[in-house]
Parts: sequence; C-alpha cells; structure tokens
Amino acid sequence: MDSEIFDKAQAILTNRRMKAVSENEERIREVNDKIPQIREINEVLFNTGKELISIISNGRGSDITDKIEQLKQYNLGAQAMCRKILAEHGYPEDYLDIHYNCSKCNDTGYNGSKFCGCFNALCGKLAADQLNKRSQLKPSSFESFSLSYYSGENYSAMKNILEYAKQYAATFTLNSKSILMFGQTGLGKTHLSLAIANAVLQKGYSVIYDSAVNILRNIEKEHFSYEHSSEMIDLVMNTDLLILDDIGTEYESSFYNATVYNIINTRLNCGKPSIISTNLDFDGIARRYDKRVMSRIVSMYSCLEFKGEDVRLQKRKNET
Repeated sequence: MDSEIFDKAQAILTNRRMKAVSENEERIREVNDKIPQIREINEVLFNTGKELISIISNGRGSDITDKIEQLKQYNLGAQAMCRKILAEHGYPEDYLDIHYNCSKCNDTGYNGSKFCGCFNALCGKLAADQLNKRSQLKPSSFESFSLSYYSGENYSAMKNILEYAKQYAATFTLNSKSILMFGQTGLGKTHLSLAIANAVLQKGYSVIYDSAVNILRNIEKEHFSYEHSSEMIDLVMNTDLLILDDIGTEYESSFYNATVYNIINTRLNCGKPSIISTNLDFDGIARRYDKRVMSRIVSMYSCLEFKGEDVRLQKRKNET
C-alpha cells in the first residue's frame, strides 16, 4: 500500500474519531444543563470509575473480583436509569453514547489484529481518486448534456437514455446494475458516463474512470514488471463503480482480451457495477472479444444504444 495513502487514511480516521468524541462531549454538556438528574448520574458514574481504577491499582486479596463486579453492576444500573430518563425527556436512549463512523473499529482502522473494512475501503477510495487525477477524462454533468443535437426518433431515444442515466446516478448503490453504452462515436457516451461518475463520487462512493487503453496499459505494465505488482488490477476490481471508456480502441492482444473478460466477469460475480462504453455493436464486441464477454454483457448489463449524428462534428459546423 502507498505510504502516502496509508498516512492520509489514518489522518482522516483520527479526525473522524476526534469529531465523534467532541460531538459526544457537546451532547453531555447540553443534557447536563437541561436534566439535573442526568448530571447527578454522570457524576456518580465518574466517581465509580475513579474507584474502580483505585481498586485495580491497590487491591489485594480475594475480594477484588467481587468489588469490581459490584461496581460493574452498579454502573450498568445507573446507565439504564440514564437511558430511561433521556427517553422520558424526548431524547434517543443512546444520545450520550459516542457515535463513531464505524461501529466495528470505533474509527481506529483496526478490527482486532487486522485492518478494518472501513480502513481498506477508505484507502481504496483515496487510491482511486489519485488514479483519476492522472486520467485524461474529467467528470462531466447532466446539465451540460444537450438534446438539441438529436432529432426525431433519435431525440426520443436519447431523451430516454438521459433520464435513465440521471435516475441511475440519483439512486446509485453498490447493488446497481452495470451498463453498456454503445453506438457510433461522438454521441455522448463518455459525457453521460462521466456525469454519472461525478454524481456517484459526490455520494461518497469510490469511482475509477479512464479509457480502456490507459487502464489496460497500466495493468499490463504492472503485470509484466519485475515486481509483478497487482495494485492496478486490484483497484479496478474493488472500486465501487468502474467506468471503462471506449473499449475496442485498445491494441488487440490476447492479454488485453483476457483482461477485459476477467474485469467484466469478476466484477459481475462480486456484484460490483461497471459502466462500459464502446463504438462497437453487439456483433463487433463478439468478434473482438470472446463470445463469453458478449453473453455476460447481454444477460447482465443494461444495454443503451446511442443514436444520432456526431455531436462534435455538428458543433464544429455551427462554429464555422
């Protein structure tokens, strides 16, 4: 793991933990001011805590365990009373608990002797963000997508696709379907896929977006390097949403073809959504890649066919 990403993830978790403690202290001050009974109970709990430390530090003899158990039961009773009083005053029973972002590790990043899933997910998101900064593609928006370049049946088809993409982005979850965007060049496939990326990133999910050429080239470079690294392929497989732009434009090789199938198949098997765009039609995909690729896409992806005249060419004509 990149040490810079590791350190940044640790710093984020530290800030989350400090924020949770600070917010808890603020809630305690609020309740103590409004409910004197709670303040009295908290003072008792504080004093029994000091007593417990004293018993453990200075205790001798066989009765130390009994004393600790008595204090424990007393504290549990006091806490139960505190929760009851909170509820009677319209507060949630857990209002005075510390509300960490992750209940498994309390925002420490460790679950037992292993890294917590939240820490691994955070590192994955940071790594994906770092990778996206090097991408030639940049996030787009739905607002800048104009239907004025489409007409007739093409207008209706593209309007439906635009609405589908907006709905997909608005309701995105880790269980969302994968999408194939296909059609001739210049019809808005990249634009809409990056608009989805932008919306999903703002929801806090990890997204990797780049051209198939760049992603496959990076995977190949790591695979055949001296270290035989798998960092890139791991990121591609584990990101919440993968956007693989313009497949079919990469150099044709058995390694690339096998990698495309591996990415599609593995992410489908793991239930992770992907968005793939291509200028190839179904027959072209079947010829270029294995029939298994086409079979998996047709049966498991939402397939959106983009229709119309090249928007980029239309824009150039309008400028002249």
